[in-house]
Amino acid sequence: MPALQRTEARTRARLLQVHGYAIDLDLTRGETVFGCTTVIRFGSAEAGAETFLDLRPRTLHRAVLNGTELDPAALDGNRLRLTGLLAENELRLETDQDYSSTGEGLHRYTDPADGAVYLYATCGPDLAPLVFPCFDQPDLKAPLTVAATAPADWTVLANGAGKQVAAGRWEFEPTLPISTYLFTVVAGPLHSVYSEHDGIPLGLHGRRALAADLDREAAELFEVTAASFDRLHQLFDQRYPFGRYEQAFMPEFNWGAMENPGCVVFAEDMLFHSAPTEAERTTRAMVVAHEMAHMWFGDLVTLRWWDDIWLNESFAEYLGYRVTAEATRFTSSWSGFAVKRKGWGYDADQRSTTHPIAASGVESVAEAMSNFDGISYAKGAAALRQLVAWLGDEAFFAGINEHFARHRLGNAELSEFLDVLAQSSGRDVHGWAERWLRTSGVDTLRLAVRHDGERVLSAELVPDGSRPHLVGLGVFDLDGTGRPVLRESFEVEVEPGRPTALPQLAGAPRPALLLPNFGDLSWAKIRLDEDSWRTVASALSRIEDPLTRAVLWEHARDLTRDGELPPAAYLDLVAAHLPGEPVDAIVEAVLTFCRLRLLPCLAPADRPAAEARVASAARELLARPEADQGLRLAALKSAIENATGPEQLAELEGWLADGAYGTELSASLRWAGLVRLAAQGVIGEERIAVELAADPGLTASEGAARARAALPEVEAKERAWALLFDSAGGLSNAQLNATAQGFWQSGSEQVQGAYLERYFAEIGSAGARGDMTARLLAGSLFPTGQSTPEAVALAERTLADDGLSPALRRVLTDQVDDLARAARIRG
Repeated sequence: MPALQRTEARTRARLLQVHGYAIDLDLTRGETVFGCTTVIRFGSAEAGAETFLDLRPRTLHRAVLNGTELDPAALDGNRLRLTGLLAENELRLETDQDYSSTGEGLHRYTDPADGAVYLYATCGPDLAPLVFPCFDQPDLKAPLTVAATAPADWTVLANGAGKQVAAGRWEFEPTLPISTYLFTVVAGPLHSVYSEHDGIPLGLHGRRALAADLDREAAELFEVTAASFDRLHQLFDQRYPFGRYEQAFMPEFNWGAMENPGCVVFAEDMLFHSAPTEAERTTRAMVVAHEMAHMWFGDLVTLRWWDDIWLNESFAEYLGYRVTAEATRFTSSWSGFAVKRKGWGYDADQRSTTHPIAASGVESVAEAMSNFDGISYAKGAAALRQLVAWLGDEAFFAGINEHFARHRLGNAELSEFLDVLAQSSGRDVHGWAERWLRTSGVDTLRLAVRHDGERVLSAELVPDGSRPHLVGLGVFDLDGTGRPVLRESFEVEVEPGRPTALPQLAGAPRPALLLPNFGDLSWAKIRLDEDSWRTVASALSRIEDPLTRAVLWEHARDLTRDGELPPAAYLDLVAAHLPGEPVDAIVEAVLTFCRLRLLPCLAPADRPAAEARVASAARELLARPEADQGLRLAALKSAIENATGPEQLAELEGWLADGAYGTELSASLRWAGLVRLAAQGVIGEERIAVELAADPGLTASEGAARARAALPEVEAKERAWALLFDSAGGLSNAQLNATAQGFWQSGSEQVQGAYLERYFAEIGSAGARGDMTARLLAGSLFPTGQSTPEAVALAERTLADDGLSPALRRVLTDQVDDLARAARIRG
């Protein structure tokens, strides 16, 4: 059956009121299935009406509606028809459900370190029926009462508070009404650390093999959690309503985290198995705050339908960065947003698949899933930052608190939220929303400056786009040492369609640098005047404010992607200014752009020299005596990934044997080095097997998969290809992703050309393997380095196939847009 349609959801919501679910899971039935007994109590507005239930079981053993047995054979795909409804109904179902290896539904993971088994449920859009039968749409909220039978040495967590009532038997208190996509259970021989803050019981959980990591990181995680609660309780009238607050760090999780009320699940990478950079700690703090903000935006008040994803993600994103900056030690989090996160959104907003922040006309859950992207997260957060600048904090949070009061434990949509903001502010918020939330694309703000060499004759900010902007303008002079120093800054209101004069500058000394969007308050590309760009090119690293440097590095990235700045000129900027950059978030963002976007734009013959330039900049940064640990780690990772030529590869072998710059390589850096050596033909399968046997953990197993796929021999490529496209191969998504990441890192032009043709011939079949698998094969395995007109033509022919699944088509379309852009840059 197709994914749930909006029209079906509306009809079901008018008909049904779900009073509650009782879900009893049997987690002791072996390696492939678990048992589920579900009792659903619900009312019907029409006697004798019919509807349908969502379920995707291995086996439907029994279904009983109001005492009448239903024929299990009546299950049609993922729907069970229910007829003759009463005013009040009880439906009982007994099913066997499949465990997942893709992170969708109830995921089962066996730890290679000790053989222990761990489970966690991911029930995001359209996935809850993989775990339990339900009416799976966000506006049919209900209390969930969960019980589970598990091995005696396991701990089981769920959304509600629970306890072990007998050996292996766990029972949980009913939740407040929540949507089915927010259900979770987490189970296994967990290592746990507990605390309490402001009357809220707190728990941190992870695999027992990572007990030392969890114990080491617990203090900072509890500190950030407590600070985030305190700040959100200052901003919101409604306290956190869901009782306990568990945070579980789980393997092979597809996303950064998921906001299940009472039990947030994180990707276990956030436990930091080795020393992290400051940027990684800042990102983790932001994610903790982001997921906590969801307890209000998404969990307490939930979107009515999936076209209002922004009511969840944009608000959590904005508050995640804001709370991190205001309430934790990670006060520079907005710099990371400017230099990295916004780039994700800017790229998405310039592709053919762009869409408004507040999407409309999303007719199915399958369509909605495509909108969990940089627009709903980064652009939405930037738009909210602009809205707060325009309305002011007082009016903005007055509206939010009224919104929570009106819709507590219910559902809401965009128009209802705009109503309360308009009421609290007295401003035309609906008009603002039409121009900001109902349109797509990125505006550009261009500086036009006339001067006589000494003084400014006139200056204008010229908008290209459809939105109003309230932006800062930074005015910089050079001091006696050539350092750009802020002279002044002021705010400018820009209306679409006409230049905005800057009278503050007329007659003043000519600045060395004029920066529109100073402070990064808006969502807009910028274009500097020629004098300002010359200052950036000569003195970027000497600007004191990290947020200003972040905005300018993002500007340089944008110029390069638009073909206005040649790749060689961007590399000149890297060589001149990255070795002196003191913020590791900026270093990481720039080096990641070089590796993933800039180098693939170059012809294969030009890449080794460019890689050497990037590696040289990283090594220069490593040699700085004052570089802190975060900078060294960011630079070392790049130096490893870009090592080329006999001298650098020999140096890399030395780092693996003896450490680098006085530090033993972490497992992740060690495997990054092994992957590079494998791709360059320095090591082979024998060395990979020895390294894996010495450290059979998750990092090593994924590193080995990546290294094996990176081996240049034809036989190794064929083995990797078979694993990637054999749906019966049994790879978890994490292993699939690692194999895909390694595949294109080596191979002759002839070999890569042959697999390029095979990729586009075979990728269409990935849609039948589920959305996550399709996304990985269309994303991580996409041949980004083949940026030629011929590759673009192959890709476009693939997109012409009407049989592609929606998830596969969306990711492929985005990748093809980027490939075409890279091909234009290569020329």
